[in-house]
Amino acid sequence: MSTQTPSGSAGQIGDGGFKIPDTGVFVSEYNKKILEATRMPKRVKILDTTLRDGEQTPNVALSLDDKLKIAQALDELGVDIIEAGFPINSEGEAEAVKKIAGAGLRSEICALCRANKVDIDAAIAGDVDSVHIFLATSEVHLEKKLKISKEEAVRKAVEAVQYAKEHGLIAEFSCEDATRTSLEFLDEVHSSIESAGVDRIDIPDTVGVMTPAAMMQFVSEIRKKTKVPLAVHCHDDFGLSVANSLAGVRGGAGEVHVTMNGLGERAGNAALEEVVMALQAFYGISTSVNTRKLAFVSRLVSQLTGVQVQPNKAIVGENAFSHEAGIHVHGILSESSTYEPMRPEIVGKERSIVMGKHSGAHAVESRLKEYGLSLEKEQLKELVKKVKKYAESGKRLDDAELFALAYDILGQETEPVIKLEEFTVFTGLNFTPTATVVMNIDGEVRRASETGVGPIDASLAAMRSVVSKNIVLKQYRLEAITGGSNALCEVTVKLGDSENTGLISLGRSVGSDIVTTSVDATVEALNRLWVCKLSAGGKDNRRKAY
Repeated sequence: MSTQTPSGSAGQIGDGGFKIPDTGVFVSEYNKKILEATRMPKRVKILDTTLRDGEQTPNVALSLDDKLKIAQALDELGVDIIEAGFPINSEGEAEAVKKIAGAGLRSEICALCRANKVDIDAAIAGDVDSVHIFLATSEVHLEKKLKISKEEAVRKAVEAVQYAKEHGLIAEFSCEDATRTSLEFLDEVHSSIESAGVDRIDIPDTVGVMTPAAMMQFVSEIRKKTKVPLAVHCHDDFGLSVANSLAGVRGGAGEVHVTMNGLGERAGNAALEEVVMALQAFYGISTSVNTRKLAFVSRLVSQLTGVQVQPNKAIVGENAFSHEAGIHVHGILSESSTYEPMRPEIVGKERSIVMGKHSGAHAVESRLKEYGLSLEKEQLKELVKKVKKYAESGKRLDDAELFALAYDILGQETEPVIKLEEFTVFTGLNFTPTATVVMNIDGEVRRASETGVGPIDASLAAMRSVVSKNIVLKQYRLEAITGGSNALCEVTVKLGDSENTGLISLGRSVGSDIVTTSVDATVEALNRLWVCKLSAGGKDNRRKAY
């Protein structure tokens, strides 16, 4: 990875120090020093098993359509191999694998199989490109689960690989629980399946029991006696799956098995986003993955599986590029590398400055500028005090609250210019939701009707139509405050202007009716956008705001 230190950015630290790479990744140069004596591959293949091992996450069950959506997203992401499923498991699983295999994707489509002809036949029927055959080889598995001898295990492995190759499939083989299998027996199995024509050999740390140092040495020893490419498949039982995957690459593996968001049985598998970015940042190793799509695919997988990504999750978590502490924010605003190891856009994320009790003047001022608001020095100091006091009370301080506090100090929350006079919405079965609004815009009465995909969408469309077609809905957020069918809800609406992309406003309302609460929040946002528009156009522009 080439590095450079741009003028005015973070400099070197000590002898090794660190430099800012031209890739937008800011890591220590000591990593490079440690790796100088290690021969590393230039590129590593990524096998994604979100649709197989990831779906084995407790309480996760994907429909055929959902599986296809994820497969298409993974293909767009650029993964080399998609393990589409375990076709012998059920008719639905077999159908999903076949559907994905026939979707015209660029990625190699793989199916998981046990070491027997029935499983491989199910994969063949699915028209896949490759099979991932597995057979347990550790003593505890052979004696307690399979109840077969080592000789029988070798025979089964060889026959399965031969059968797959006879039917024109790419064959990858895993000795399940490899990291608790003796190296001598692993060498015997690997040698036998190589003679049978296996294309790739995977080394699974099935129950996540390796340390990175042990994993590197383990793979290195296997590498000495194998000719075909090696892969690693690591589980996260001790939180070391990503570290062990990287160690496996250092040991000689040219392929890594991963899942999006680290999904998988028990504690999960190595997370795709972490492995890919770590390979790039620390080792300078490229993959076929388009990292700018990582955040999108992460959200899609989370949405379809119902497994929420923890806020502090590396790379794709909500807080991964969020900053609250005043010292951190000051540094970030001056040079992002001060408190970020990479630029957020590299992984498809955006930086977020969060308001809270640790926020300082720089953070508050920067946030207000995004909405076109500017405060005098003393006003800013007063606002920072209010922000800290508000946050210390235990309340969540979002942009809407910050807006309200700022407007209170500015004294701009006067009589609203935009008033809602009439509002009606019709919706029902086999009926296109339609909303009609009458609004008083600075003394001028206007009326509009619009349809939408639902009553809220139709209502907001009608209101934007009445005020101006240039108004853009940037964000709509709905949260339940209490339970029950008559629960209180909180709606936050963020609006923008297509003519002036620098103008943004927020409105928020609380009520028991979702539709009317959404309308109230929108009216508030429209009034604030009006004020922003006037400020941007000059005080003489009152009649020309919209």
